[in-house]
Amino acid sequence: MTLYYSIVFALLVLEMAMFMVLIVPLPFSARRKLFRFLATSEIVGRINYCIRITFIFVAVLFIDAFQRMIKVSKETNLGDYHQGYHDLRNETNYHAKKFYAQRNVYLTGFTLFLSLILARTHSLVLDLINAQEELVSSTSGASHSDDIATMKKQMAQQQAEYNRLTDELAQAKAAVSDKKAD
Repeated sequence: MTLYYSIVFALLVLEMAMFMVLIVPLPFSARRKLFRFLATSEIVGRINYCIRITFIFVAVLFIDAFQRMIKVSKETNLGDYHQGYHDLRNETNYHAKKFYAQRNVYLTGFTLFLSLILARTHSLVLDLINAQEELVSSTSGASHSDDIATMKKQMAQQQAEYNRLTDELAQAKAAVSDKKAD
């Protein structure tokens, strides 16, 4: 494997490790601290910038590997049309070229795909942390039982006012109907 495909493989392994760190179940406080560090650290920002540039090169390698795989497949198909003479070394060479081309396509493709999945998972975990923080702040700001007691008190006051107004309305209707009867 050439040096640049070895680097792509190392990048793939690093992405898998980062994905495992993202999905491992951590306590809320530890996860929040980890993501705050990742979001605010200048060093992590520089590393993220370098990795994004690296993915541009991985995309170029993916396109190159894909073109090579198509070229090798066409060569293999052309070699199958020669009837009669069968050279085992040429056939083995074709299969080896095809294997290496396919390996490089899969390696670069999976690296690019996992980078997309990793970015989306990171954003989803950040959304989850923000939602958990909002939930904690809303429940700690005002006690739930105090809210229920206040609402019950308001409901009782509104019910009493409704009953008073209903009685007044009934008395007013009775007074109007008495005047009409006279």
